[in-house]
Amino acid sequence: MTTRLLDSTRLLFWGPTLVWASTWHVILYQLGPVPALNSVACRFALASALLFAIAELRGEAWRLPARLQPGLLLTGAVQYGLNYWCVYEAERYIPSGLVAVLFSLMVFGNALSGAWLFGQPITRRFAASALVGVAGVTLIFWPEVLATGGRPNAGLGLAIGLLAVASACTGNALTLRQARQGVPLVPMLAWSMGYGALSLLVAAGVTGVGFRTGDTAAWWWSLGYLAVIGTVLPFLLYFKLVQRKGPAHAALTGVLIPVIALGVSALLEGWQPSPLSGVGMALCLGSVFVATRPARG
Repeated sequence: MTTRLLDSTRLLFWGPTLVWASTWHVILYQLGPVPALNSVACRFALASALLFAIAELRGEAWRLPARLQPGLLLTGAVQYGLNYWCVYEAERYIPSGLVAVLFSLMVFGNALSGAWLFGQPITRRFAASALVGVAGVTLIFWPEVLATGGRPNAGLGLAIGLLAVASACTGNALTLRQARQGVPLVPMLAWSMGYGALSLLVAAGVTGVGFRTGDTAAWWWSLGYLAVIGTVLPFLLYFKLVQRKGPAHAALTGVLIPVIALGVSALLEGWQPSPLSGVGMALCLGSVFVATRPARG
């Protein structure tokens, strides 16, 4: 039953989409006196430990050979270290909505890396649908996009945000490459996330941030949610989807996540949609429907 469930492409796509959409709200409980570098490091350290435990329970050989460790270190530092650090840093200079728009561009970055590294074709229908999806995300956050020009150092924030997107695309490609070389997914993610947490702790030390954890129940339960539900589960499903359908198809989750996250925000935070954001949401949903529709025989 579990195997059949994990064989469902719909689950592999919608599982990460729905979970990551919920993390936008949960991350709010991590903000405050604890530096972002510390919170994210704790998230991936806990997720790494859980993945090692899962590998052990499943009887998987999690003690991977030393020759694989440099690649895992690079993947972890890029995908779970630099990527997440840049996201938090970018939001110091530009609105979070613009960061969401930038991350919707992953659909193109992943498509290009898939075509270049793995020979996966980019169809015209997919490219057009992806372009419409990015336009939809842009419309949803258009007021925030317009407000960016009035912010000091907006150019720096935009550059950091693009670096985050590039890091995420590179991390996806590195993970897929290692998987295609026969590295089992659970141990690979365990090592990569562990190295990602270590790189964040090193960055915290080098930058003088230091290390501390939260002292409230909300911080600890949100950390548990982000590590277990928001990291272990969706990344396992997401990279199974990447292996099956390719990185471009998997990146379509980034088009839908803002739509669902704003629905959560409307319920829990009082966000009110505008006609423009409604059009943007419709474009996002329509673009993913068209992009994922089976090709005619």
